[in-house]
Amino acid sequence: MSTATFRFSTDILQRLGEELITSLDQGIVELVKNSYDADALNCTVELIAMDKPGGTIVITDDGDGMSADDIRDGWLVLGRSRKESAKRTRRGRLPAGSKGLGRLGALRMGAKALLVTQPIDEPGVSYSLNLVWSDFAGTDVVEDVELDIQRMGSEAGPGTRIEISGVGMATDEREVRRLARELLLLADPFGDPAGFKPDLIASEFKETEKLVRTAYFDDCEFRLVARLGPNSCGSAKVFDRSGSVRWMSGKDDFSEPYHAPVVTFELWAFLLQASSFAGRSATIAEVRRWLTHVGGVHLYHRGLRVRPYGDVGHDWLDMNLRRAQDPELRPSTNTAIGRVTVVDEEEELVQKTDRTGFIENEAFRDLRRFSIDALEWMHDKRLEDRERDRSKRKRKLQRRTADAEQNLQREIGQLAPDRKAAVFKAATELEDARASEQDNLRDELTLYKTLASVGTAVSVFSHEIEGPATELTVSVKAIERRIRKALTKTYESTIGNQIDAVKRSAELVSRFATLPLGMLKKSKRRRTVLDVNEVVRDTLLLFDPYLQDARIQTTYQLSDNAGQVHSSIAAIEAILSNLITNSVKAFKRPDAELGNRRLVVRTDVVGNDVLIVVLDNGPGITARPVERIWLPGFTTDENGTGLGLTIVRDTVAELRGQAEVILQGELGGAEFTIKIPRIGFEQ
Repeated sequence: MSTATFRFSTDILQRLGEELITSLDQGIVELVKNSYDADALNCTVELIAMDKPGGTIVITDDGDGMSADDIRDGWLVLGRSRKESAKRTRRGRLPAGSKGLGRLGALRMGAKALLVTQPIDEPGVSYSLNLVWSDFAGTDVVEDVELDIQRMGSEAGPGTRIEISGVGMATDEREVRRLARELLLLADPFGDPAGFKPDLIASEFKETEKLVRTAYFDDCEFRLVARLGPNSCGSAKVFDRSGSVRWMSGKDDFSEPYHAPVVTFELWAFLLQASSFAGRSATIAEVRRWLTHVGGVHLYHRGLRVRPYGDVGHDWLDMNLRRAQDPELRPSTNTAIGRVTVVDEEEELVQKTDRTGFIENEAFRDLRRFSIDALEWMHDKRLEDRERDRSKRKRKLQRRTADAEQNLQREIGQLAPDRKAAVFKAATELEDARASEQDNLRDELTLYKTLASVGTAVSVFSHEIEGPATELTVSVKAIERRIRKALTKTYESTIGNQIDAVKRSAELVSRFATLPLGMLKKSKRRRTVLDVNEVVRDTLLLFDPYLQDARIQTTYQLSDNAGQVHSSIAAIEAILSNLITNSVKAFKRPDAELGNRRLVVRTDVVGNDVLIVVLDNGPGITARPVERIWLPGFTTDENGTGLGLTIVRDTVAELRGQAEVILQGELGGAEFTIKIPRIGFEQ
């Protein structure tokens, strides 16, 4: 009987290096984490000639270093770490690393890697190891390459230096800033003495460090502190700006058990409004810029941050989605900073092999669920408070109204008989007019509640469809490749047209999914000074897939003069989107020609007004009188809502402008002209 063992091809080194480490900052952070596990207090990263391929990365720490046995039986063993993950280090840290694969991927970023280390238990001794990756290219298996561990004398203190030379990636200023952010966030920038300080020798690091370290936690409106204890039950408190407890959870608020490790979730929520920052030393602009760099909820596992949680665009607690669905009193990644801290002594959370996030096991799902539940609990408490305040204000207004009516009746009663009747009649007419105004406002409120509900439903649909739409596009392309390979010459004549049609439809669905989300961004609702030309360009770009699908040739003719108005992007988008949608619907009418469909959007500056003109060559407007088209609910489309032109009318009125229409305009179809006062000419 013969025996055999698993052996690994040298190709596995290249595969692991390429597939585990996809960016420079990811590789460097993996090596810095090793310094943390080695009980280092300081770790320095230096980039040498990295503006082009072939540069060098040097990482130096003052940790415990490694002996020859540590290098041979731990550092060089792939897929297994010698770290006893449940045993604390000399400084009381739980090791954050587990497999050693991240280290391998990082070392493979260059052509060579040099390790020099001084173990804490062998004063005056240093060990070095030189890895030349080309040595592995001429061999079949990893074991065929012998590595020499050199022992020498050293006057240096304990620590480790890793030099990676011949790095294949080049860096620019943007990537250096991203690395600086990763290093600063790695060891928790929330004001706690983490006992570990990574440093990057680069001017970009100092600038970013100043921004990150200049924290504004004291300027938050609310601070949430939620804890999940060892009994799997949660609790939460919310502190106001003064540090007093505003709300505290009861025994039934987090009664459902969570099968997750002990967790602490802290969130600092900011109210970025001028009234909230009155009298403070910090400005809204400073806090907003700080949140741009550090905002979102970060996850810290065993003392170190885990990517991608809290990265820009990675909203793992769905804060932005919930804010889009229901914007009332909800924080977002742009208005809050938070951390979820997990010690995880029992290793219930398992990091993925590529070190980007955790495997979605029960422990991680329940950790995430608890964090979301804590956010929902705070939201509910804020809503309850606001509703109580509204009720108080309503009762106060009702009392004031009743008192005013009594005072009026009393004053009328004291008038001379010949004046009493006239004053009573005038007061009655005023009351009737205000009652009519209230009825009108109530109707408009109902209208916009309906629109808000539609917008909420659309945002949810768009968010949910985005993933499946992308998956559909990818799957169709994969199917196309396989069928092409199977059918070869007969592909085009048999199924090619049908596959192309499915591809176009899949890409269209994917584009449509992003359209509502683009329009519902909160930043677009902020009133400011706008260049109308820019908003027109962006809106037409947003609607381009929709217009292409309708086979409409779109042209925009923009004025050379800068037409600036005081408005929000959302208001101009609302006007344009409704007029564009009306044109598309007009082309689908039975009396519309099937030929060349044209839509033109113009801007101009005439006198004190900025003009936006939308015209098409559709069948035009047949409604008589023309004023009816602006009324809520009026529509000639049996599937229409009759709200689009009402929104245009009301939005233009709020901007103190005018909306005009020509039934059959220059191109033969409807022609709408929107006049908005220029900056400085508002009435």
